[in-house]
Amino acid sequence: MIILRIITNAVIMGAEVVAVVALAAFAFYYPFIFAGVTAALAFVLGLRLEVARLRYELPFYFGGLVKRGAFLTALVGSFEAMFKGLLAGVAALFTFAGTNVDRRFWVAVLFAVCVYVGAAVLRLLSLRADALPMRWGYFRLAPPLGLLFSAGLALLAAAQILPAANVTGIGWDIIFNTPAEPSVEQVSELFFQLKQAFDEFIVKALSVLVGEEWARLIGVVVSVNVLSGFVTAVYAALIAATVRRSEDTLL
Repeated sequence: MIILRIITNAVIMGAEVVAVVALAAFAFYYPFIFAGVTAALAFVLGLRLEVARLRYELPFYFGGLVKRGAFLTALVGSFEAMFKGLLAGVAALFTFAGTNVDRRFWVAVLFAVCVYVGAAVLRLLSLRADALPMRWGYFRLAPPLGLLFSAGLALLAAAQILPAANVTGIGWDIIFNTPAEPSVEQVSELFFQLKQAFDEFIVKALSVLVGEEWARLIGVVVSVNVLSGFVTAVYAALIAATVRRSEDTLL
């Protein structure tokens, strides 16, 4: 019986790793479809979760309004879910679409690491504190995973695995290499380079005030790359919820 539990647990853990790798491959090979699926998932999941949160939250502020504000609750929850869905879809598109294959590969690897870490944290919280993976992941996990993703990109850039931002090169590409009607891939690649250049500018500017080490730390926090946490959190929550449901059913 113990051996069967060990084997079953190993199969669940292996399936989790396969799911994370498959997700990263999906984002790498089909960035446009991935962005659409991400937006749809964030909206569908958020539609239920946002409305449920508001039903619990409104009495804290407005007493008995929740009984008379069912329509308002649904309307506000739908709007918030739609906004987060659009944000997640746009973040996914500009993160994974592009023309630099090497850059997209390393971004996909980092994404897989962040999703796995997020799913592991949610599973631990579920076991130790009876946290609900979908709710905690959707509402609380995006900022820390966004910071993790931003820090990972900063490390890859510092290790010269990702190409360093070059303002002169970006300007040259915009003027001479970008067509009048650029493709989404070209816009995404240019946007990624601009993000890197902006992050590096923030670091250089802050280095004068607080030193390079603190400046790089602040640069990670204020980077646009943090928005990718909205993408990572959705899939980490889904995987963690599936793993916990599998463990409850099979173990």
